[in-house]
Amino acid sequence: MIRSTPIALSLWVLASAVLAAETAEFTVDCSKTAGAIRPLHGGNCGPLQYGDLVDLSAYHREIRIPFTRLHDCHWPTPDVVDIHTIFPNFEADPEKPESYDFRRTDEYIQSVLGTGSKIVYRLGESIEHTQKKYHVHPPKDAAKWAAICCGIIRHYNEGWANGFRHGIQYWEIWNEPENQPAMWTGSDDDYFMLYETAAKTIKSRWPDLKVGGPSLGHSLDKKDGRFVPGKFFKAFLARIKERGLPIDFFSWHLYTDDPAECVARSKAVREILDEHGLQKAESHFNEWNYLPGKDWTPFTRRGQGELRERCLAEIGGAPGAAFDAAVLINLQDSPVDVANFYKNDNHGFAMFSPNGVPLKNFYAFKAFSMLLDTLRVEATGATASRAGILAGMNAARTELRILVSNFQERASIRLSTKNLPWDRARFELYLLDSAHNLERVREGLWDGGVNLSELFRPPSVTVLVITPR
Repeated sequence: MIRSTPIALSLWVLASAVLAAETAEFTVDCSKTAGAIRPLHGGNCGPLQYGDLVDLSAYHREIRIPFTRLHDCHWPTPDVVDIHTIFPNFEADPEKPESYDFRRTDEYIQSVLGTGSKIVYRLGESIEHTQKKYHVHPPKDAAKWAAICCGIIRHYNEGWANGFRHGIQYWEIWNEPENQPAMWTGSDDDYFMLYETAAKTIKSRWPDLKVGGPSLGHSLDKKDGRFVPGKFFKAFLARIKERGLPIDFFSWHLYTDDPAECVARSKAVREILDEHGLQKAESHFNEWNYLPGKDWTPFTRRGQGELRERCLAEIGGAPGAAFDAAVLINLQDSPVDVANFYKNDNHGFAMFSPNGVPLKNFYAFKAFSMLLDTLRVEATGATASRAGILAGMNAARTELRILVSNFQERASIRLSTKNLPWDRARFELYLLDSAHNLERVREGLWDGGVNLSELFRPPSVTVLVITPR
């Protein structure tokens, strides 16, 4: 560990400023509050994996996941949550408890709740990349499918069929029906009919529950430099308006390599919903992750092997971690109500290795969670696509925590503080980069500023903790 004195730290800062051809100035002003830090670091998938041989519960508790969305659980061989795993014989009677097999899903949901997370339950099926599709077809009878959904809700919220009273509020109707045929083999109209039937049925029985969808992978197009609703989104909005359908939340996805795009699209989604009279509908950004080069090729069959291996290493490595931290920072100033990273398990776009070892992107979420018990104070100077900053002071005003993500800022980053509530202070600096997993790498007396780029090149994430001395 490197220990710094005030004089040494000042000389280091001065030398860095002289050497840098360009300096990005980040400033934290402790006298200006900026509201609460919003817990928008939800995820997809619960902690139990590999037939309970991997249990990620302790890690999920550590980062304090606020909402876990149940989609692609135990993928690619789902045996929980999906309709076909709970109600295996569609010809059975949905009013009879014996028609359902809740056992595995009961255990899975209990493991999620045991971490302290709330649940967004996706009613439907997991994605199927197989040549033959098995479960992503439109139900033969939409009304019966809705009745099955009601049986699931009764089981988890009303104790029916030897069930529970979990109080799950959010119920999402299917996932990415525009992603055809991997998620839906029917037409757009087939989905609109299913949504209408299920949403009306659920809301008529439980008006206080929140139903929504359609969980679009492709929601917006760009036209003349601005975002407009895509074909499916536009038709869905028209059906909602024409039929007066209930929608408590609109859900959408984005995989990108630009942290600023997440906020830009979230603002566009909010504006479009409002323009269509859906001001009360929440915006759920419930799948997102880093996609290098915005290129899906590594996840196709022709991209298997080394190309996919390199891509996943980048997603789970320092670049992905810096991207994730930047998104979590940027979302603070977005109109998103719930956000869910894809995903919190141990395969694919995950934050854990197959054997349950945390990857770099896990530590980005851990860094963000270090600010959850603070009240936000003003932090300026960030460039949303390249670097972000978020700062918070604890309620007792005895500790200032600052999160900085340097995704691709090539300039020298100088961070300074104003109006600290103490005359003298000390600092600890935690680093996440290719060589460190949010470890404390520097401490000393705080003289009001530090150059973060002298030792910590992008991509990196730092957490600076400043306390009175």
